[in-house]
Amino acid sequence: MNIIITNSGGVPIYEQIASQIKGLILGGTLKEGDALPSMRALAQDLRVSVITTKRAYEILESEGFIQSFTGRGSFVSAADPEMLKEQNLREIEEHLSAASDIAKRSGVSKQELLDILGVFFDT
Repeated sequence: MNIIITNSGGVPIYEQIASQIKGLILGGTLKEGDALPSMRALAQDLRVSVITTKRAYEILESEGFIQSFTGRGSFVSAADPEMLKEQNLREIEEHLSAASDIAKRSGVSKQELLDILGVFFDT
């Protein structure tokens, strides 16, 4: 599993880990039933605290992306299409909000922004 952590940007490491694992699940790289590395193994691989990986796995479990079993490990949960769609919609909203803020600061009109979105949506 290729996870890249950065200390710049102000995003906590556990959130970076959780976000990247979510991306692997939503993107289909990790599929239902796939085993995740143990918290200890992932911590060692990323050179972070086990507490950090534990927090990341707790986030993933609370959001329904993984299931953890004592003594067996953590596995990708069965895909719930509604949950996946909701997660994707939240991510889209975050990106569109950022794009809207940049457009307003730059004097780009709503129609210009919609035209740009149309170009990307149609390709």
